[in-house]
Amino acid sequence: MNRAIQKHSYTDLKTVKRNLLAWSQQFDEVVWLDSNSYDYQNYPEYEAILAVEAFTSIETSYQGAFDRLEEYQNTTKDWIFGYLGYDLKNDTERLTSKNDDGLGFSDLHFFQPKKIFLLKDGVVEMHYLAMVDDEMDKDWEEIQNANLKIEASKNHKEPLSIKLKIHKEAYKEKIQKMLDHIHRGDIYEANLCQEFYAHGTIDPFETYKNLNAISTPPFATFMRLEDKYLLSATPERYLKKIGDKIVSQPIKGTSKRGNSEEEDSAFAKALSTDPKERSENVMIVDLVRNDLSRTAKKGSVAVEELCKVYPFKQVYQMISTVVSEIGVGISPVDVIRSTFPMGSMTGAPKVSAMKIIENLEASKRGLYSGAVGYFKPNGDFDFNVIIRSILYNATEKYISYSVGGAITAGSDPEKEYAECLLKAKAMRAVLEGKE
Repeated sequence: MNRAIQKHSYTDLKTVKRNLLAWSQQFDEVVWLDSNSYDYQNYPEYEAILAVEAFTSIETSYQGAFDRLEEYQNTTKDWIFGYLGYDLKNDTERLTSKNDDGLGFSDLHFFQPKKIFLLKDGVVEMHYLAMVDDEMDKDWEEIQNANLKIEASKNHKEPLSIKLKIHKEAYKEKIQKMLDHIHRGDIYEANLCQEFYAHGTIDPFETYKNLNAISTPPFATFMRLEDKYLLSATPERYLKKIGDKIVSQPIKGTSKRGNSEEEDSAFAKALSTDPKERSENVMIVDLVRNDLSRTAKKGSVAVEELCKVYPFKQVYQMISTVVSEIGVGISPVDVIRSTFPMGSMTGAPKVSAMKIIENLEASKRGLYSGAVGYFKPNGDFDFNVIIRSILYNATEKYISYSVGGAITAGSDPEKEYAECLLKAKAMRAVLEGKE
């Protein structure tokens, strides 16, 4: 579908991003993707993207979801933005999801936005559908003057009581059960997650701003779809398509940051040489290579970077980059279908791990450990992994964040639980109003 394009230069990236996000709050459908100026993984494309106001949309449960997404993507032949819930696993394999779900997100939701803003190299490109292209000048003026009169009330903030679905000792027992499966040879590795939740109300806009300020990750996301919100500080890319090239960048391996330069350097070195952390990463790299091979040209799957440690504000992460060249006749949705859910949030072998995960976890994952992103009109796409995120159902007043870790034969339940608390630190601090 044709779009009118208008370009505007900017000199202050921080201001234009702040104003765009503030201006977007008037809409019921919003996807804001912010790279926070990261260039560490060699595949940057935009400083940020904003998509608002649905022209068409698709929302569905897992049954036949990927077929419906492929039909929608082929029919629109336009930009579409949205998410893939973890429980789409039930569409690709003979699996079920029976755990408790307090959030109520659909398994898949995408929309074709009337208005898109692409930020890159000091220029904002506005891409508007024909029925709204006469609003471009007016909108740009509003954006320039959107100087954040949206200020959260500091005086009437409702205190939140954050609860755990699985308490510490029970979680450690579940890790031991996972280890029993590993020692029996049922699986080699699996990602076990737990949910923290609260009942109450939050200001999604302010909560996202505070979470992003604490973490400044390369795949930050603010998403609103009617009464449901995702406020994400995820550092991980799931999958990107650039022409015929497919890029996957799984994260496995986490360490805290130090309080001094010397201590910080020591933590980074310890993570890079830790045999358990490296084995976690390598196992998932092998899984990703296998997944990509299903849709790749023969011999094109390669590991561009293995077990490299990258710094983030809260933690160090070990990241690998796996690439392939897409085979002839393979659709963009087929690449996603054949690799979803991502290996870093499941385990190896993948199907066995997902069955065990479902039996041990207490909450339906839903959007957590799913993906948010977009398709371009030419079929290229980019999706992140939803971790380090707060999910919010405003109607039900239900607030949730989940964390987890990879369990391998070398896992220690006490250390695994401590790693979960480290990963949860930023979300808890934001919800409790702490620095």
